[in-house]
Amino acid sequence: MSKIIISCAVTGSIHTPSMSEFLPVTGAQIASSAIEAAQAGAAILHLHARVPENGRPSSDPAHWAGFLGQIKAGCDGVVNMTTGGSAVMTLAQRLAAPLQFQPEMCSLNMGTMNFALYPMAARISAWKHDWEQPFLEGSDDLVFKNTPRDIGFVLHEMGGLRGARFEFECYDMSHLYMLKHFVDRGAVQGPLFIQFVFGVLGGMAADPDMLVLMKRTADRLFGDSYQFSVLAAGRMQLPMATMAATMGGHVRVGLEDNLYAAKGVLARSNAEQVSRIRSIVEGLGREIASPAEARAMLGLKGVTQVAF
Repeated sequence: MSKIIISCAVTGSIHTPSMSEFLPVTGAQIASSAIEAAQAGAAILHLHARVPENGRPSSDPAHWAGFLGQIKAGCDGVVNMTTGGSAVMTLAQRLAAPLQFQPEMCSLNMGTMNFALYPMAARISAWKHDWEQPFLEGSDDLVFKNTPRDIGFVLHEMGGLRGARFEFECYDMSHLYMLKHFVDRGAVQGPLFIQFVFGVLGGMAADPDMLVLMKRTADRLFGDSYQFSVLAAGRMQLPMATMAATMGGHVRVGLEDNLYAAKGVLARSNAEQVSRIRSIVEGLGREIASPAEARAMLGLKGVTQVAF
């Protein structure tokens, strides 16, 4: 088996600050948490931005500027900027920072989907900010829009014009076929890096049988021109990542996807989650990839070609 790439989703739009005191929110917190995760073994750092004063998901390039340079100076991890941002953002808002900073990697959701986060609201008894409760409770009527036109635009602007490679986030079987459509159109070239996403209500459940089916389908569609990684939101994070590692895949952990280290015990940092999955995959006989090795495996343009 090839070396295994550990990705870390440092902070994101799913969890609210009320749910964990350890979720990084300010630029300094995000930078520090990302650097610690890289030091623990994460080769790729998947990033979102937040409004420092209240933790609200942000697309403002000024908020991104509060941590991108610090991360680049503090470690050699691959910066992977979201193009998903938040389901309440327009496509123009979601792309504002990636277009400006031109990272080596971007995430790209491969379809429009329901993005139902509202069950999380029942777990919070005290809200820290006034935006959090209506945001979560209102997600029973929330659609993340990413049409084929949107996807094609992102591929052209970020890939074709700015040389970014993509973490293709596939929340459903149909997303693999959408990716194949763009491969057939010549809009995407390998090697593909596909993230199978489990555990978000509106997408696939964190079911081992679904992982087997996704892998088998991707093998049929893409042959040997792709690599896959697995993330599972919530308590199935480590079990599904472990299964991916045994199947020759890569793994993603991080506080964007799961706030806990064990049942009822909050993870104190992203680095803690990276260290745990690293010990597991190394125990399985897999060797982790360095950032330089991940860049070579995925055909990235290199850190000297970014604009931050």
